[in-house]
Amino acid sequence: MQFPRPTHPYIRIRGEWRYLYRAVDKAGNTVDFLLRARRDKAAARAYFEKAIDQNGEPETVTIDKSGSNLAALRAINAPREVPIKVRQKKYLNNIIEQDHRAIKRRTRPMLGFKSFRCARILLGGIEVMHMIVKGQLNDGGVGQTPAQQFYSLAR
Repeated sequence: MQFPRPTHPYIRIRGEWRYLYRAVDKAGNTVDFLLRARRDKAAARAYFEKAIDQNGEPETVTIDKSGSNLAALRAINAPREVPIKVRQKKYLNNIIEQDHRAIKRRTRPMLGFKSFRCARILLGGIEVMHMIVKGQLNDGGVGQTPAQQFYSLAR
């Protein structure tokens, strides 16, 4: 039996699909990522609050047509004086859809993960390596290759 290949960053863990939340800025730089068991309002809200706490409050957020993402952002905006502007435009979401390709390219040959913990750890490494390749992490002017940068972080 063939399993469908989801277009969004779903990750297969013990035969079940789990959702990888990812955020990318206008320049294509990875802002944050979080692996969750479900794609619902609670998971989306936890992800957006984590991203806002670590990276500051954005003026505008572009999301896909997911109702859970919209509901979570509405809940986050409710107590705020200046709400975060939410856009749900298909073509504006292309930046993150293109960025998903690198993650999918690495995870598809794996045919899934055995545990949630292992998936979280490996995806963290994949995301960090992807950020290094995109030039997001500064090597301190040493002139290291992406692999050398990754290994220096792993020590």
